[in-house]
Amino acid sequence: MVFPSIDVEEVGNTGLFWLFLSYGYVLYFASNMISEGSDLLLLIPSMAGLVGGVVLPLLGAVPDGAIMLFSGLGDIETAQETLSVGVGALAGSTIMLLTIPWALSIYAGRVDIGPDGKPNYFGKPKLSPSNANDYGDKTGVIINPEVSQGGIIMLVTLIPYFMIQGAAMFIHGPTEAVAAGEKYWALAGLIICLTGFFSYLFMQVQASNAGQDRLQRVQVMKKLMQDGAVSLRGALRANIVEIEMKSTRNISGAIANQSYGAVEVVDKPIDPSIPNVNPPPEVRSILKDVLGEAFQQFDTDGNGNLSKKEVQIFLHDFHETIDDSEVEKIFNLLDVDSNGVVDFDEFIGACYYFIVHEEQAHDEDHDHPMDEVEKEGYAGEIADKIFDDQEGEVEEEEEIPEDIIDLSPEEQQKAIKMRSFRMLTIGTGLVILFSDPMVDVMQEIATRLGLSPFYVSFILAPLASNASEVIASQYYASKKTRKTISVSFAALEGAAAMMNTFCLSIFMGLIYWRGLAWQYTAETIAIVVVELILSILVQREVMTMKWGLFVFSLFPLSLVLVATLEAYGFD
Repeated sequence: MVFPSIDVEEVGNTGLFWLFLSYGYVLYFASNMISEGSDLLLLIPSMAGLVGGVVLPLLGAVPDGAIMLFSGLGDIETAQETLSVGVGALAGSTIMLLTIPWALSIYAGRVDIGPDGKPNYFGKPKLSPSNANDYGDKTGVIINPEVSQGGIIMLVTLIPYFMIQGAAMFIHGPTEAVAAGEKYWALAGLIICLTGFFSYLFMQVQASNAGQDRLQRVQVMKKLMQDGAVSLRGALRANIVEIEMKSTRNISGAIANQSYGAVEVVDKPIDPSIPNVNPPPEVRSILKDVLGEAFQQFDTDGNGNLSKKEVQIFLHDFHETIDDSEVEKIFNLLDVDSNGVVDFDEFIGACYYFIVHEEQAHDEDHDHPMDEVEKEGYAGEIADKIFDDQEGEVEEEEEIPEDIIDLSPEEQQKAIKMRSFRMLTIGTGLVILFSDPMVDVMQEIATRLGLSPFYVSFILAPLASNASEVIASQYYASKKTRKTISVSFAALEGAAAMMNTFCLSIFMGLIYWRGLAWQYTAETIAIVVVELILSILVQREVMTMKWGLFVFSLFPLSLVLVATLEAYGFD
């Protein structure tokens, strides 16, 4: 055992419970650090593809993987016994991710089902009071094609289970004989696991580079700005610049490929005194996704327009100080009818100008555009509602980390990198440090309760290692939009795919190199059955609350299935 080295056999029941809570909290804290650190890296355009495709899926599986690895270490006899803890963590985390948070996401993201049988995401309110307590077919969520495809991919990643389990079904005898017979089947399973793992990462990188993970990036930006972790310009400027540079290269390449004389280039002088408020289409689309909810919250009368004062308050709430003269200049350009307001498209153009132009950064030579009394009286009331889709619910405004928020956008990007790497390093280190003693604690709890270590780790391990995924899925689902519910479900499917590839490969390696035996037929059947059911359900267009309750019930039912199969002699 590595540090902290406390002999769990020497502590009483109260001490053992305290050790579980302590180690569990450290692992929960570490997994949150890994998750938040990875999210921060999504704000770095040059790394977003790698982060979205590799870092997020891989590091999300690290806590579970560490528990599984340490469960198979030590002397062979002890390792064969404690391996049940790792299998419990594997089965518990996989099944829990696909049941409890999935059902809770349906509950948090559900909207009224319209007369056509489809969720009505344009209703006001989206969930009517009369249906708030409905647990049947009156409320539900949409299942987008991306989620349906994710279900198919999840099924494909189950192949290694059939490889090792197929061998285990026909090899009998003492544990040593079973381990010897399964050795090369485990090697084949390991190769398939690693092939599936790297194939999945490759697919994720390709999708990320193609912008298919944009929904997740947008939600991360919104959450970080809501939490006060970065300013408006700090979150968006680098991404906008990257998109514009890529667009410029594409246009230049297209012109260069034209034959001479085929393109007429008009040398039109550009007046630098006229602000550019027309973002490229891709940039405009991202700004609309990120800022759409905020615009609706500031549009208190619902007329689709914002006044100059409201725009200034918006920028202040997102930690941007804009000089009166700059706001006046933009409004004079956009407000063609001189009515003192701008609509949503004009608002996006104004924000684009504020974000990309250096001279709009914090200007210490100017006073704030509004006095403090005016800001506190009006801005504070609206600030609590930013990005909050739930009517009547507000969140406390979190303390702003001034070490980042007061920096320029370029300095914020550097600070984000440093903070992210620090969080990832500390989080991963804590996971490695405390996973081994956590295995010992769960093994000792099982011994004192007279239970199989599998059942203990099945229930307890996911609480420590997967809490961050549960919280994130609820955050996204609660926004009650087509896009955010897809982000929530896709993240859970991705986590399950990583369990089937990365985490299972750890077991295959332990069986092959350490000579351990795979004797977990009942547990394997439970995992396969739950994933098969979910993969079938996500082929539907709509998942109602009734199906959400069914999905929730799969977690306890899977435990019953394992116990029943074991009672009939399956391992």
